[in-house]
Amino acid sequence: MTNQTDRTGTTPDSDQIRRAPKVLLHDHLDGGLRPGTVVALADAAGCTFRLPETDPDRLGVWFREAADSGSLERYLETFSHTVGVMQTRDALVRVAAECAEDLAEDGVVYAEVRYAPEQHLDGGLSLEEVVEAVNEGFREGERRAREAGRRIRIGALLTAMRHAARALEIAELANRYRDLGVVGFDIAGAEAGYPPTRHLDAFEYLKRENNHFTIHAGEAFGLPSIWQALQWCGADRLGHGVRIIDDIQVHEDGSVKLGRLASYVRDKRIPLELCPSSNLQTGAARSYAEHPIGLLRRLHFRATVNTDNRLMSHTSMSREFEYLVEAFGYTLDDMQWFSVNAMKSAFIPFDERLAMINDVIKPGYAELKSEWLFRQTASTSGSVDE
Repeated sequence: MTNQTDRTGTTPDSDQIRRAPKVLLHDHLDGGLRPGTVVALADAAGCTFRLPETDPDRLGVWFREAADSGSLERYLETFSHTVGVMQTRDALVRVAAECAEDLAEDGVVYAEVRYAPEQHLDGGLSLEEVVEAVNEGFREGERRAREAGRRIRIGALLTAMRHAARALEIAELANRYRDLGVVGFDIAGAEAGYPPTRHLDAFEYLKRENNHFTIHAGEAFGLPSIWQALQWCGADRLGHGVRIIDDIQVHEDGSVKLGRLASYVRDKRIPLELCPSSNLQTGAARSYAEHPIGLLRRLHFRATVNTDNRLMSHTSMSREFEYLVEAFGYTLDDMQWFSVNAMKSAFIPFDERLAMINDVIKPGYAELKSEWLFRQTASTSGSVDE
């Protein structure tokens, strides 16, 4: 287990956190737009009057405050604005390209970004045209990142909405584009009243096709949602999964007892796509210091760190790690542990995951740790010279 005092020398500063190679598995395309892009796309569509603010800075604040308000209506309104401006091919290309650029700027080297094609049809696009536009945008963003001296690879996850009846159609779409930029499938939306078992036909189809899928589960609804996602649907990963903490007892003497579901999740190494800032907004934890990720990391669950909705949570991968470093005293070794966990859990082929771990992630963290060693040596030498 991690001892928070045994590697204090490698505690990263904000610059090192930003430069560290990070892996992101749970990020929503419609939750990560630049505020200025929302304004520009709304203006181009002639619907600026529908935005609560037309100044990008004030609009960014509005998104954060609406998401923090505790009002479900205001929270959902934020997505009506972002999805609303993502209804044309050009808009989707732009948003996807900027997503890739922003993640690369933040030190993310691999990301799986999800979106629901069925939510982008109001402008007359077909499901296929939506997928092809987003894929084009991701490739353009990767290219721009390379030109700026950064490297990132992005895979798309196609999401079906739990309350709708198009899951099988979207699963088939994900399978058709699985070698063309799409790496897997997801379902999202309100958990209560819309269990994943409503979409068993989609999950059974994907399993027959040997395809990958994650399921939003255990974010708000709790253990039954996790159990169904795993034992009925066969999910490869859990989107959030933070409520697995409800099956873990921590006794007064510090000993821990795992229930059968928690034991299964840990023993089977089922990845948890944890999103600390988002979880605080939805009430899964009261503070970063009380977030279950601390215990789950100590118990060696396959925990990963994610952003969920960067615009609504006013966050990034670097900010998420800054919060965790402050709350738990995490070091570069802990950051590497989370990043390797995420890369192991990605939906790309094994040899490609291994290459990312061995050739990108581990060397990147080794370089950052060597910086600290040389910095310490220089400091020591300086004190001696004086």
